[in-house]
Amino acid sequence: MRELAAAYASGLPGLDTHSLMSGLDATLTFMPMGDRDGAYDPEHRVVLINSRVRPERQRFTLAHEISHALLLGDDDLLSDLHDAYEGERLEQVIETLCNVGAAALLMPDTLIDEVLMRFGPTGRALAELARRADVSASSALYALAERTVVPVLYAVCAVTRLDVESEADEEEGRTSPVRALTVRASAAAPGVKYSLRSGTPIPEEHPVAVALGTQLPIAQESYVPFRSGRKMPAYVDAFPDRQRVLVSFALPMRPVKGEDEAAG
Repeated sequence: MRELAAAYASGLPGLDTHSLMSGLDATLTFMPMGDRDGAYDPEHRVVLINSRVRPERQRFTLAHEISHALLLGDDDLLSDLHDAYEGERLEQVIETLCNVGAAALLMPDTLIDEVLMRFGPTGRALAELARRADVSASSALYALAERTVVPVLYAVCAVTRLDVESEADEEEGRTSPVRALTVRASAAAPGVKYSLRSGTPIPEEHPVAVALGTQLPIAQESYVPFRSGRKMPAYVDAFPDRQRVLVSFALPMRPVKGEDEAAG
């Protein structure tokens, strides 16, 4: 799928919306689509994009739907998929492959390597990749992690509304909204066996929380705040970006045994 996407991208004049569509014999239509981000209609050669989602999401969805068209045009790959999978699992694998294709279209290896060479595996690199590729930080997260060769966890952290129940609330059968800094998304470099689950709270004294409060980048020795309460030593690089923080946790070269937040 990466090879298909890379070959397609190599023939494009650029990576703006018009250029992305220029290699595809199809029309592009923006329209309200409810909960759906987009769709590709191979019979009528039409790519549909939800007009009511954020521009960076529209852009990734466009690349995703182009990947659907590329996959459908490759008889060998399509045949292999149908031989190996069926039913709902087949649909899941196809969606995953189209996400892989979208990432390869919008964030080619040369761009990721250039960002990593300049900024290293840091929160700033994550912010720079998202900006230069014009994609969401969550989309950039996985592409950057895949090309990182040292043990690093990346995360996008943001303030989230949580519903908590105090004793008084419990008596009255209600919950009170509380805003807290939590992990929105995370991804690990190859070989790293740990993950940060979505919704993991960030302690107030942690460098990530301090970076959000001060709106200043922070890089220092600290720890990974796993949901279980365990603290794995790590060098934290936190880059604030408005109401979120883009973070890298550089881990010890040797995994810490017994950690209970293993991925999977």
